[in-house]
Amino acid sequence: MEFCVEDSTDVHVLIEDHRLVFSCKSADGVELYNEIEFYAKVNSKDSQDKRSGRSITCFVRKWKEKVAWPRLTKEDIKPVWLSVDFDNWRDWEGDEEVELAQVEHYAELLKKVSTKKPPPAMDDLDDDSDSADATSN
Repeated sequence: MEFCVEDSTDVHVLIEDHRLVFSCKSADGVELYNEIEFYAKVNSKDSQDKRSGRSITCFVRKWKEKVAWPRLTKEDIKPVWLSVDFDNWRDWEGDEEVELAQVEHYAELLKKVSTKKPPPAMDDLDDDSDSADATSN
């Protein structure tokens, strides 16, 4: 979840098992407050928030990760200020295949980095030009 409040102050985020409470002051001094009752239980210990100059982002992990929710809120009514960020949308089907491919790709990268090759030969470097420059000065 992202709360877009530029240059916010007095930011308070409380993530509990069934709700999120957010409050702050905008750059104009306006006090903002939101309380969201989640559709189902979340893992409050594994959830966190991050503040930037333009927004406060809350990373909320569901208690049952592989279960899709029909909506974010407990109530069937969508708040007017709430919208879906399709840039961060996750499709539940095929996630395991994507995660496995990412792990395999990471393992290949580690293998390439950890494979030691002999150091390059330095026979073709010319020491004469450096020593000639040093003696002529």
